[in-house]
Amino acid sequence: MSLKIKVPEVGESITEVTISQWLKADGELVEMDEVICEMESDKATFELTAEASGKLKIHAQEGETLEIGALVCEIDESAAGSSGQEDTASEAKTEATEAKTEAPSETSKDTEGAIIEMKVPTVGESITEVTIASWLKGTGDHVEMDEVIAEIESDKATFELTAETSGELEVIAEEGETLEIGALLCKITVGEGAPVTTNEQKKEAASPNPMPATATDGTTNYATGHASPAAAKILAEKGISADQVKGTGVNGRVTKEDAQKAKVPAAKPAPKPAAKSSPAPEKSSGVEGREQTRKKMTPLRKTISKRLVQVKNETAMLTTFNEVNMKPIMDLRKKYKDSFKQKYEVNLGFMSFFTKAVCLALQEFPAVNAQIDGEEMVYNDFCDISIAVSAPKGLVVPVIRNAEQMSFDTIEKTIVSLATKARDNKLSIDEMTGGTFTITNGGIFGSMLSTPIINAPQSAILGMHNIVERPMAVNGEVKILPIMYVALSYDHRIIDGRESVGFLVRVKELLEDPSRLLLGI
Repeated sequence: MSLKIKVPEVGESITEVTISQWLKADGELVEMDEVICEMESDKATFELTAEASGKLKIHAQEGETLEIGALVCEIDESAAGSSGQEDTASEAKTEATEAKTEAPSETSKDTEGAIIEMKVPTVGESITEVTIASWLKGTGDHVEMDEVIAEIESDKATFELTAETSGELEVIAEEGETLEIGALLCKITVGEGAPVTTNEQKKEAASPNPMPATATDGTTNYATGHASPAAAKILAEKGISADQVKGTGVNGRVTKEDAQKAKVPAAKPAPKPAAKSSPAPEKSSGVEGREQTRKKMTPLRKTISKRLVQVKNETAMLTTFNEVNMKPIMDLRKKYKDSFKQKYEVNLGFMSFFTKAVCLALQEFPAVNAQIDGEEMVYNDFCDISIAVSAPKGLVVPVIRNAEQMSFDTIEKTIVSLATKARDNKLSIDEMTGGTFTITNGGIFGSMLSTPIINAPQSAILGMHNIVERPMAVNGEVKILPIMYVALSYDHRIIDGRESVGFLVRVKELLEDPSRLLLGI
């Protein structure tokens, strides 16, 4: 029986993917859930695993772009466990390896000195240009085939550029330069004995690692000692080669976690200077003490700028404010935080209270949880709460799915998990897609009051701020209380003043009397 494996759905806005590389060869036996290839979209890299054990038959070659649902490969389940077929596949693989290694010396002489031009590859259907983020190798450096030599950025993600052959590198495009797809990046002068690698030869290659390390179970194959793209990037930054790291992934594959745990060698060689330019921002000349520094915007920052301006121009955005007495919540946290952490192994923070309060208020004011789609208004009977997190490469907004069904400890654990992934740049596309309402906390940076911008296509966003002790009039007496100002920015096209003000007042009531959150009243 032959099982067909197709391109899975990897994100709401992703319609096609590119086969980055095969970790298994055609005709090779694979195990269920074993990683067999890597696929790239215009936003991230994904791993494709075998859905059954058997003999692999590849239909899509490396570098080929496929639509979602297209056939990638087949697995002949009847071949699983068949020693005869396994021996045949092994013999075929050995013969293919021998055929490649027994190339006559004349071929090496013919390819020696040849110049290979490397151009900007196609990285996504909607991406027309990229920016050279950094060169990991400079002009005159010797590079190995498949070695990462540069990083390029688009307005959606960062990609790695690998050498197409071994030889001496000549950098053409400078760091910070923006190029169109197909533009010349660099040249590689093929070294002695290094074959010129065509796309067809790359597709036939069974493994980029000529001498793989031994897997944890004592066996070796393509994945053994091979670093994933994310792991390779981390190892390159640390100056560690993949064969110096013991892989804990499938068949000894080096994962990102392995790379993060890898220790930097004691004597790390000094990096060679870049060939053409320095990544440091340029300083303009002028009067001493009045210098200006110019730094080019990254593609990601350009996209953020366009989206924020688009929201301001296309929505009727207003902001309403209120204040919350945080003393009841602070007293509750102080009383139960130790017991809460001991039982659930997570801290009891403010975000779980705000998330629960927002979910209850959204159910009472459904317009705040809705969005406009063309000439229709879409109302959601679920609460997918987006939490704004400041990540190294910019602001990201991971989503807590069905937050209205979660308990306090589940919300806290989910927030910690998403925030950790965001700071480690490990969030998946699915974890950042969707959301019906957003919460942002500028108070952790000391903000007293702000007007947050709506996270389109949502219709509202709640802004939290710092907690400051202020004199307040309570039953005719002046008391010093911990007060937080809260702001609700909303799209007036779908949310009227009654809903916006009523929603924020309801959130205030729930926070100032936390027992209401437990009773749902």
